[in-house]
Amino acid sequence: MQITRRHLGLIAAATPGVALAQAADPRLGVRSTGQASAPVTVIEFFSLTCGHCAAFHNQVWPQVKLELVNTGRIRMVWRDFPLDGVALAAAAIARALPEDRYEAFIGTLFQTQDRWAFAQGRQTEELARIAALAGMDRANFDAVLADEALRRGILEQRVAAEREFQIRATPSFAFNGRMHSGNLPFAQFARLVQDAPRT
Repeated sequence: MQITRRHLGLIAAATPGVALAQAADPRLGVRSTGQASAPVTVIEFFSLTCGHCAAFHNQVWPQVKLELVNTGRIRMVWRDFPLDGVALAAAAIARALPEDRYEAFIGTLFQTQDRWAFAQGRQTEELARIAALAGMDRANFDAVLADEALRRGILEQRVAAEREFQIRATPSFAFNGRMHSGNLPFAQFARLVQDAPRT
């Protein structure tokens, strides 16, 4: 399923407010790592089927976590920005897992992206196998895929991101609100952290 502008337009017209959806469904709550008191919050907008997003997570994120998150310099917040129906399904599965498994699960999805995201006709089965390794049985997996409210909530958050941050590509990053797009190498990422506005 391709997520079209028409789909997003219909959702945008009917969206009363993302905060209400998050309050009603904790699966739509903030997913993050790092200290809340960190001087810079970096929000990443990503799609689980985006090759550039996978490259960032596989090649740059480990160093970002080691040198910037673990040292208290940044807090990293992940925001779903699914580009297609497969990414939307994967995002729903990730959000339905216990919160403490979220980071490891999306990391696994990015590391195995070639195996599940582009396996024509087998995406659901491959995604189910990876979810099983994270502790989700097939009955729960099928229930999450059938959960229209969760999928809609994720798409509402995508629409909100487009409105607030003018997201046009993935990955995109907000460094204390200052936007940059593209798979950033570590040195550039670290410079953007250093130059981020302080409030």
